[in-house]
Amino acid sequence: MNIHSHMAPRVQEDDKSARIMSAALDLFVERGFHGTAVPEVAERARVGAGTIYRYFESKEALVNALYRKWKQAIGQKMLEGFPFDKPAREQFRQVWLRMGEFALNHRREFAFLELHHHASYLDDASRAIEQQMMGLATTIIQSAQAAGAIRKADPQILIALVNGAFIGLFRAAQEGRAPFTHETFEAAEAVIWQVIAA
Repeated sequence: MNIHSHMAPRVQEDDKSARIMSAALDLFVERGFHGTAVPEVAERARVGAGTIYRYFESKEALVNALYRKWKQAIGQKMLEGFPFDKPAREQFRQVWLRMGEFALNHRREFAFLELHHHASYLDDASRAIEQQMMGLATTIIQSAQAAGAIRKADPQILIALVNGAFIGLFRAAQEGRAPFTHETFEAAEAVIWQVIAA
């Protein structure tokens, strides 16, 4: 067996894994976790149901793999070149607009993460990623509060208000009630800043 014939099945397996994850992502967004059956994922991915279990030991393992992949993608988007040395106003703007860019470029992925946020079937590794991101957001808010730039309120309340506004805007755009554009997110950012600014 030469190196090329040895490597060929691996490429096919990787392609199958990618098809499984893409199909699962679509179905989880359309029907939710509990409304999606493994045979449906297999049918949409064009693989046998048994093939899925070669890559993921359960439906829970599959949903967690997707959650971690895209939660880490958002985290990377947030942290890459983040202006930690800039004033709170610019930091908030960067967080909001980076989230907007991610939502614009990855609509189904963002919808999936919103749908599965804090879901009871997420495992410890998935929850740890969420906790790390919340910890970073809390630290940024506390620093801004200490500088007098953001209202003195529980950081978790402020995070919930901002996150709720963002998700509401995303849903409105998805449903056609608001334009799904960079300009929409930019206009909303200025308004939400006024809500939390000191």
